[in-house]
Amino acid sequence: MKTDTAPAKRNIYPWVVVALLWVVALLNYMDRQMLSTMRDSMAADITELESTIMFGKVMAAFMWIYGIMSPISGIVADRVNRKWLIVVSLIVWSTVTLLLGYATTFTEVYWLRAVMGVSEALYIPAALSLIADYFTGKQLSLAIGIHMTGLYMGQAVGGFGAFVAQELSWQSAFHWFGIVGIVYAVVLAVFLREKRVLEPAKELLSERLPLGETLRQGCRGIVKSLGMLLGNVAFWTILFFFASCSIPGWSTKNWLPELFASSLGISMVEAGPVATITIAVSSFIGVMVGGPMADNWARRNLKGRIYTSAIGLTMMVPALVLMGFGTTIVAAVGAGLLFGLGYGLFDANNMPILCQFVSARNRGTAYGIMNMSGLFIGALATDFLGSLAAEGNMGLGFAMMAAALVLAVILQLTVLRPTTLNMEDAFSERELGTAA
Repeated sequence: MKTDTAPAKRNIYPWVVVALLWVVALLNYMDRQMLSTMRDSMAADITELESTIMFGKVMAAFMWIYGIMSPISGIVADRVNRKWLIVVSLIVWSTVTLLLGYATTFTEVYWLRAVMGVSEALYIPAALSLIADYFTGKQLSLAIGIHMTGLYMGQAVGGFGAFVAQELSWQSAFHWFGIVGIVYAVVLAVFLREKRVLEPAKELLSERLPLGETLRQGCRGIVKSLGMLLGNVAFWTILFFFASCSIPGWSTKNWLPELFASSLGISMVEAGPVATITIAVSSFIGVMVGGPMADNWARRNLKGRIYTSAIGLTMMVPALVLMGFGTTIVAAVGAGLLFGLGYGLFDANNMPILCQFVSARNRGTAYGIMNMSGLFIGALATDFLGSLAAEGNMGLGFAMMAAALVLAVILQLTVLRPTTLNMEDAFSERELGTAA
């Protein structure tokens, strides 16, 4: 395994890692977003996709598989070389994107989308834990925030899939975006480097044990990691505020254009940009402001990142009320901007706060569990809002989400009491002796 030796490289290479992974984050969200934008073009050739029910099944296949795989992906990320995990997952989901261009039946689209859920789930826990290992405390929120902007950009670029499909064909759109990902995987394989402080010790342990015993030790290690996380009150608090914010996060993605169209009495053509552009732009600003703000605050106060995240969640509370009950375009734009800024402050600090309470060898697992909880509760909230929409009460549903955020802020500020900026991970001599 390569390690950094030159001091100059140590200073700049962590930012090279962020830049390399920023592109992967963009590809991750771009490839998953494309399908939703090209439905009309695809339905001309695959007639089942004309049905909203059938199309919903395709979208749901990705969400549920992605959610189920998230904790498994985190466990894997904590125990293998993350560089190659990221490279392989990028190759797989890019190949799936390429193959979608050759799909001719609903069944093929459905199963390819499911495979994409598996491969894309492997990325986020591995990427964020790798960045956290390169930025042990200082500038971590900024690094995570910059990486998260790649996800926002990928969502925006994926929206151009319909334009490419119109100018060329939906098949060509999948082909070219898939090829770009496969080519970039080669670049990543050359320039990305792992930084696993404990890897040599783990390798030594594996060499000293027979295969059967190694597998047993591995299973015991997974159970121990899960036990440590689930017995950690701070982790449950982080899990709660992450899930609480995921409810409006997914709801705004899935239902806000519909809400604005009905509450403002405008068409979806007008409501769509109001709902998406305002939040996307302000979220980008939020992470770029929230990252440095949290890093600087944390140097003076260990709860600086927690305070920054709490400010973000607090900003989202009136934004959700405005979304639910606002009836003017000014209220809608203001709500979108305020929500996005708050979400950016929150989004830039999830992994940095986690690093203050969870050791390096368990961070992938922890974030995987968080990702799963956020996705599942977001899916349930999306269904619930759909039922409220049928009764004309969707606005009330958005306003109700604010209550969960208020509780999340209270728990965040009262329960979380960090003692360090970065919970370092190390095997004790006793642990090594016991494992041997």
